[in-house]
Amino acid sequence: MASEAQETERIVARLRPHGRALFWPSLVLIATVGAMAYFYGSFGQSWQNLGILAAGALVILLLWLLPLLSWLGKRYIITTRRIVLRSGFFVRIRQELLHSRGYDVTVRKAGLQSLFGSGDVLINTGLDSPVRMRDVPSADLVQGALHDLMEKSLNPIAARRQAEESRDGSLRDPGPQVDETTAWGQR
Repeated sequence: MASEAQETERIVARLRPHGRALFWPSLVLIATVGAMAYFYGSFGQSWQNLGILAAGALVILLLWLLPLLSWLGKRYIITTRRIVLRSGFFVRIRQELLHSRGYDVTVRKAGLQSLFGSGDVLINTGLDSPVRMRDVPSADLVQGALHDLMEKSLNPIAARRQAEESRDGSLRDPGPQVDETTAWGQR
């Protein structure tokens, strides 16, 4: 009976930052491979040709592979119960926010983000600084989904109490009500 009352957690969305972040690294990769192919063999000594290959490999490593790994290392998972933010490749950071705790969701769009429909989703939990999901595709849709999920989630204690009351039948009569309202200076 308790398992029926609790809904299983389902994944609503798996997101990464917008793929637009890989445009410049991909352009650098294409230009570097083209330059390596053009200049390799044009020098008279073999160490100079190997230097071209080494320099090209270093440029590819620093300006294409590291941004790609950084992009792959960021993931946002939205479930029916919580938001999971994962970042990092070698050192992983995982942060979870429960929908039942309540929060404020804001979307901030800069120049190109408005053009592509993406944006930064700021989740204010009342702590020091808001949690930021950077450059999320379809940011307005994500904001709407988070509002809906937060609205549907119930406080677990209130849900358990509501299930117990419905199982017992109707609400019991609490008896006579005592007014404990206090006015200023008198009782």
